[in-house]
Amino acid sequence: MKEYKMRRGEHLEDRMPDLKAEIEERFGPVSGTEEWQGHELYVVEDPENAVFERVVAGAASYSGKKDKLAVHFEERPAEDVIAEGNADAAADAVDAKNSFLLDATGRDAKSRRDSMKRDVEDDAPDY
Repeated sequence: MKEYKMRRGEHLEDRMPDLKAEIEERFGPVSGTEEWQGHELYVVEDPENAVFERVVAGAASYSGKKDKLAVHFEERPAEDVIAEGNADAAADAVDAKNSFLLDATGRDAKSRRDSMKRDVEDDAPDY
């Protein structure tokens, strides 16, 4: 599971007021919820894109802090997807993930990567 920060001064609920509807529109019908570290996340058990096996996404709320977007994309092996003749689905899956994360967080892929690198560096032990 990965957590994504919003752009400075922005909040998840402002960017996506109906997160469940956004998830359903982009990935398929929500089949239920799942708890992760005390957060209730939406689960899409049968995503519309053949690349995804399962999608889990939702708001991770923390006391005194802005919400983060918690997301986990379970993907099928590329060989299986290609063998079934769904090679085009791979490009669509990348686009679906990136556009969802951009719309939710206001950050493009490069900005999200840089932010995660800084978080890892901040958590590194001092020797």
